[in-house]
Amino acid sequence: MRKATRRDFIKRSALAGAAIWASGRIARAGGTPPSERLNIGIIGCGGKGESDAANSAKTEAGAENNIVALCDVDHEHAAKSFLSFPQAKRYHDYRKMLEVETSLDAVTVSTPDHTHASATIMAMKLGKHVYCQKPLTHSVAEARRVRQVAKETGVVTQMGNQITAHDALRRGIEVIQAGAVGPVREVHVWSNRPLWPQGKDGRPETKPVPEHVKWDLWLGPAPWRPYGEGYCPFVWRGWWDFGTGALGDMACHTANPPFLALKLEYPTSIEAVSTRVTAEMPPTSSIITFQFPARENLPPVKFVWYDGGMLPPQGILPGVEYSESGCLLVGDDGIFYSPDSHGVKWKLYPEEKFADYKGPAPTLPRVSGHHHEWVTACKGGPQAMSNFDHAALLTETILLGNLAVRTGQKLEWDGPKMKATNCPAADQYVQREYREGWAV
Repeated sequence: MRKATRRDFIKRSALAGAAIWASGRIARAGGTPPSERLNIGIIGCGGKGESDAANSAKTEAGAENNIVALCDVDHEHAAKSFLSFPQAKRYHDYRKMLEVETSLDAVTVSTPDHTHASATIMAMKLGKHVYCQKPLTHSVAEARRVRQVAKETGVVTQMGNQITAHDALRRGIEVIQAGAVGPVREVHVWSNRPLWPQGKDGRPETKPVPEHVKWDLWLGPAPWRPYGEGYCPFVWRGWWDFGTGALGDMACHTANPPFLALKLEYPTSIEAVSTRVTAEMPPTSSIITFQFPARENLPPVKFVWYDGGMLPPQGILPGVEYSESGCLLVGDDGIFYSPDSHGVKWKLYPEEKFADYKGPAPTLPRVSGHHHEWVTACKGGPQAMSNFDHAALLTETILLGNLAVRTGQKLEWDGPKMKATNCPAADQYVQREYREGWAV
């Protein structure tokens, strides 16, 4: 008799998960609807995972949930979460946790970028609601796949660009969509990242793996390499195999308001100029230009991303000193300027023109917080604004900038086919290879 494999388990569980869905809710074992408390598992519970665990346990609106399982490849790094939730079972391997903890209603994923998709997709196929940190995935193809699986399974999803839930961001979207600054034809978004090493050759000196780090599990789907100081727990963002550089780190925040307000989808071309790019690391700074076609009744948009200290031309907004991170939406009738990295603060220019501007009636729902919006959706409420249908498309689109950086060519992009029609070399960066046991 053939021994059951992990693949068999996931397939059976996915079918079972699909069968118990009803009325926008997921039933627990035995057909019992979820109570006011969700059973939540935390994948990656050190660093950002600490706050995701705490905020999922007790949301901004005070809703309480059960943190029943904690998973991290480094239990020393996860010590604070273990102290906060002493009753939760502890794991090193999220695959094992998802197999064993059948009572889970939902999981959060707060691991490095390169393991987002594998953890998220496995959880969704098992019928679990998922909250995943930004950027949603490590590669363009993963973002497309995550979006597809979310639709197939019908689970509740949300990406961790938490300011999407903020009243001020939603008000800014309403103002832009009401036409306050007129048709927007140009967008500029910039970040002060990277705040970690990039642009270097080679790898750090090989060192013994610390006893508290499960190095093979930390690598997950990435190509195997020996351990060295300078990968974890944080500076992995500056390595192509694990992170997505400044663009992946911050664009899901700073570019989110214009993407939502302008209904941006697939660009037709992407072109980058940057400092030196190496085989191991992104550059220290870059300027990436995306060209978006007309959408519905909206005109084409030129969208420019800047990082590593690069800023938009000063002439766009004379007399205003740009912040370290922010965005500008340049319309025919005015300019929308947000001088922060998340779109919470914003102002319309010229100031005298908008001195008495009141704005439209609200059109978007207001919520009490990002985690609460997700938890409410998990319990049958309206879907979160940063659900994977939006978040995966946002992530897929912004990660195209890294394709242009790595190839050094202007890419003519076919969005539906997920292919640079003029640059076969880009294919290797669209879809990566996975180590055995980690494929999505």
